[in-house]
Amino acid sequence: MNIERRYFGTDGIRGRVGEAPISVEFIMKLGWAVGQALVGARKGKALIAKDTRISGYMFESALEAGLSAAGVNIQLIGPMPTPGLAYLTRTLRADVGIMISASHNPHYDNGIKFFSAQGFKLPDATELEIERYLDQPLVTVPSQRLGKATRVADAVGRYTEFCKASVPYLADLGSLKIVIDCANGATYQIAPNVFRELGANVIVINNKPDGLNINENCGSQHTEHLQRTVLAEKADLGIAFDGDGDRAIMIDHLGEVVDGDELLYIIARERFAHGRLKGGVVGTVMSNLGLEQALRTLGIEFVRAKVGDRYVLEQLQQHRWTLGGESSGHIVCLDLTTTGDGIVAAIQVLYAMHTSAQSLHELKKQMQKYPQKLLNIPVSNNAQTVVNLPQVQHAVKEIESQLGHRGRVLLRASGTEPVVRVMVEGQEVKQVENLAEQLAAVVAKSQVD
Repeated sequence: MNIERRYFGTDGIRGRVGEAPISVEFIMKLGWAVGQALVGARKGKALIAKDTRISGYMFESALEAGLSAAGVNIQLIGPMPTPGLAYLTRTLRADVGIMISASHNPHYDNGIKFFSAQGFKLPDATELEIERYLDQPLVTVPSQRLGKATRVADAVGRYTEFCKASVPYLADLGSLKIVIDCANGATYQIAPNVFRELGANVIVINNKPDGLNINENCGSQHTEHLQRTVLAEKADLGIAFDGDGDRAIMIDHLGEVVDGDELLYIIARERFAHGRLKGGVVGTVMSNLGLEQALRTLGIEFVRAKVGDRYVLEQLQQHRWTLGGESSGHIVCLDLTTTGDGIVAAIQVLYAMHTSAQSLHELKKQMQKYPQKLLNIPVSNNAQTVVNLPQVQHAVKEIESQLGHRGRVLLRASGTEPVVRVMVEGQEVKQVENLAEQLAAVVAKSQVD
């Protein structure tokens, strides 16, 4: 029997700061519940990291109080990309890693993500166990068993060296001029250092976080500033991270966006060509049909997971493969790390440029994307209920029959906001746009019928 999770979404717990569940009281209780579920009666250790949004200070203290009350020792990392926390949780032998971040959302949102002792996102069963403890009274352990808090002094250096070691020495990286957009987020210290220490000529933008400007008209969701800067500086490429550094989007020397599907193809192709690709590649239901076809042309198997890097990871583990990702720029290199890592993914692309002696633009052109239209339709009812309505499902089948084998339709309820996502993909731009609008109109109308 499936049990509905009340607080956890597709990537931890997320919402507006000050509104349930992202309140100080709840986050403190959450820290205690995590201590109970993952550590129990023994003395354990939790790592806490955060991105740069101002509410991180508040929630860091709340988590610290809850974990201490559960008898768990705490090590504070400070600002750190989410994949950096996953790496440190594993290498510092912690019982759990807790990331305070709302990823690519604005500063007024925040959230909590969790990593197991092995550096993986928590399975559904563990999240349900945490929710079970949230329903119980918070009982503080005796004073002699309270957890203590310390700071990890060398966290930035540890993760920097890990990123650099993700590929062999790049002899000609020094010839590259790179613009990096840190989204005024968690990569603001580490990403410039990593690429400079690898030898690149680095220009950095949006690396001055003030607690409020994270993801504000910058980063992987808003690449216009980066595109202009790459062209103005005559750079070889640009790299845009999101607020917590677990995704990357790149810009080629012509100012064109290279999205996660294209980055995944570039990495897969390089590994396949040199016998380093283990098995196939995992994408998601949102991955462009062009990615699937380009990989199959090379003889690389491709499977689709649900949206969310945790589901990509599940498929990788099930198939015992090592490479997967999302069009949003989450790339999982399971042979190197345990979660989506924007810095590591970008380095893999640079390595592909090095081994092929081709520019990012030349590598990108080898995969032809299908036109795709994505619309988000706000809903007042439960989004999944709207998706399942007979008239909506009938409209989906009608559009699928028009597209045949030359396209796809995807209708899904968002896991993070009250919207239904409508996606149509095909060979003709006009047809794709018209069909997406038709389906979106049916979804919208179904709420007033």
